[in-house]
Amino acid sequence: MVEQHKHCPVCGKPVPLSERYCSQECEYLAAENQKRVAKTRKILYGIFIVFILVWLIFTLRGKLF
Repeated sequence: MVEQHKHCPVCGKPVPLSERYCSQECEYLAAENQKRVAKTRKILYGIFIVFILVWLIFTLRGKLF
């Protein structure tokens, strides 16, 4: 019978229930991926805000000036 375990979210290797990653390398890769996702999310939010501001400027252009 197989011992209870879970799998590393990076590479999929089995790890003990008390561990999250199978190695320091996988832990590093997961942290780097999270940083990249956070950076991409911030960039997308920034672009969204710029589009809203441009839309507001064009919408209110005739009423403000």
